[in-house]
Amino acid sequence: MKIAEFKIEEWMNKYSASAKYDLTTTCISPLCINDLNYSKDIFNIKLGYGDIEGSLRLKTAIKSLYENQSTDNITITHGAIGANQLVFLSILGQGDEVISIVPTYQQHYSIPEALGCEVKLYFLKEENQWLPDLEELKKLINKKTKLICLNNPNNPTGAVIPDWMLEEIVKIAENNNAWILSDEVYRGLNLDGNPYSKSIADMYEKGISVGSMSKTYSLPGLRVGWVVAKPELIKEVNHQRQYNTISISLLDDYFAAAALENKERIANRNFSILHKNLDILKNWLDKNPQFNCVLPSGGTTVLLRYNSNLSSVDYCKNLQKTTGVALLPGKTFEMEGYVRLGFCAENLQTALDKISEHQEICS
Repeated sequence: MKIAEFKIEEWMNKYSASAKYDLTTTCISPLCINDLNYSKDIFNIKLGYGDIEGSLRLKTAIKSLYENQSTDNITITHGAIGANQLVFLSILGQGDEVISIVPTYQQHYSIPEALGCEVKLYFLKEENQWLPDLEELKKLINKKTKLICLNNPNNPTGAVIPDWMLEEIVKIAENNNAWILSDEVYRGLNLDGNPYSKSIADMYEKGISVGSMSKTYSLPGLRVGWVVAKPELIKEVNHQRQYNTISISLLDDYFAAAALENKERIANRNFSILHKNLDILKNWLDKNPQFNCVLPSGGTTVLLRYNSNLSSVDYCKNLQKTTGVALLPGKTFEMEGYVRLGFCAENLQTALDKISEHQEICS
């Protein structure tokens, strides 16, 4: 299968590690094993394959994140990136029609394209607060549409689709018998009101929710993700897993379950970081009108519009060369004229000050 260059990951692989101030990151200060509750019995666990589709303990912990799911509706994957790919392989084929919002994670349109699907890009707009235009969606969808891909909360904009709008999207999909894949890796990080938006799997029979330990639970190194959907689809996803994953690590399964069983403590810690850093970002934006953004409603990233004639690629290269600050070019999200900034970095204030100094030199 030939597939497009994964622009986001290629950029981060090339530039993030060498950055002095890495604002390409989307994670909230990863936890250590000693931050988790575990028994010394773990040292006596034999390192076999474990439960191929995920342990009952882990599935039970994941079930608690949803309103009306059972462990039969859940399967464990190698990160959300593995979950998304397995869903695409399970339901899509040559000639199927897919609608994907943009900006989003490139998987959502590049894998369907590589599978021979007709992909319609559904661009979010800054003037709409980066929320979907329902009338535009109605014009794009038809009876041939197999799948709609969402990302909620959205990476890179930080927009959160309100529950009422999700219900309208479900109606549109249902009228056309289309699946909805909702990549919900930032679910639980809403900055106002209930931290958890409604999950699409709880709202719609053909709703597919993808989750992960990486963002909300600060454990990207575990590489644990999951798919929540009706059992018939889970059966097909598990069929595809045999060619792809076999099983996740038994230790990753164990630590993911331990973390989810203490999710309130992790949430309190992470929201403290989120709100502190968001205040830093707001104060910086007030003092730097040459940058504009819709403030995030959830997640850990914002999409900044910058004041420069440089392309987003050249802007980011120049910024990192002169200041050591790494940002992600909008071009990697099909959004030229913008850059993505992860605002949960530990050295955020210093990095933002460096960006201000760079802008003064360039002006």
